[in-house]
Amino acid sequence: MTGGLHVTVTGGAGFIGSNLVAWLLRQPAIGRVTVVDHCSTGSASLLGSDLAHVDFRHGSVLDTDVLDQALAGADAVVHLAALPSVPRSLQDPVASHHVNATGTLQVLQAARRAGGPMVVAASSSSVYGAQPQLPKREDSRPMPLSPYAVTKLATEAYLGAYHACYGLPVLPLRFFNVYGPRQQAGHPYAAVVPRFIDAALSGRPVQVHGDGTQTRDLTCVDTVCQVITTAITQQIVSPWPVNLALGTRTSLLELIGQLGELLGTALDVEHTPPRPGDVAHSQADPVRLHELFPHLTAVPLRDGLARTIAWHRAQRPQGVTTPCTS
Repeated sequence: MTGGLHVTVTGGAGFIGSNLVAWLLRQPAIGRVTVVDHCSTGSASLLGSDLAHVDFRHGSVLDTDVLDQALAGADAVVHLAALPSVPRSLQDPVASHHVNATGTLQVLQAARRAGGPMVVAASSSSVYGAQPQLPKREDSRPMPLSPYAVTKLATEAYLGAYHACYGLPVLPLRFFNVYGPRQQAGHPYAAVVPRFIDAALSGRPVQVHGDGTQTRDLTCVDTVCQVITTAITQQIVSPWPVNLALGTRTSLLELIGQLGELLGTALDVEHTPPRPGDVAHSQADPVRLHELFPHLTAVPLRDGLARTIAWHRAQRPQGVTTPCTS
């Protein structure tokens, strides 16, 4: 690829990252895409045929040499690399801190050395934690309940500080419950939508932590990719966090009902005790998002779930996850 914007995506072989890479490669304004991924949670195979059209660099965001090479000449950096999951952070909080907080700091330092490209970074609705206000507003007090949430709050704070101190153009985005194709189910920290779909397609009961009345603001990955792509191509920045969700509330039981309708069968449900660190209710206030992205067209939940089910069905004959190679 020649000409156009050069975009570097950390965590580009993960669920959101691989979807974003596909979006970026379709944009006439984007001329080059570089991916940095250690593949500890992602897989190069998720990029599919897109792998041949990117500059793939196998390495960690804690490796300054890898970052300096990947960010050389970049116009924008999308920082998605992280150790995801609240339960994972409870098991190993230090590892979460190193990758999520220190990793963000290393990316910002590399961006400074590269001349100051725009930095879009993934935060999380988990920063709200015990904050009882609904919907969640970006200016309400964060009350994180897990080490993972603390690392994401640090990510936001570092972006704001680097904007204030060094003039770096930034955009911290608070992801809510992102779901969609390429989201894996077969690991202990799998998100709720792929876990439910995988269980249903395998004929197993759907396991729900708690009574299932907890609510989530489910956001299709295509909506997330649309926002990030628009931000890059139109240079939309903000030193303040921006909720990336549409203000919807869907209970886990309602989600199970919708999946059952799309699959054409009622799903068996198995309730287990609530997990430590889980937030009972999550709903975004999308006002700031719509102010910055007035032409955003969100994917409706039913459409997004149908696309996700179709992807999972297509993968069942043979898995898509293969070891990452440099």
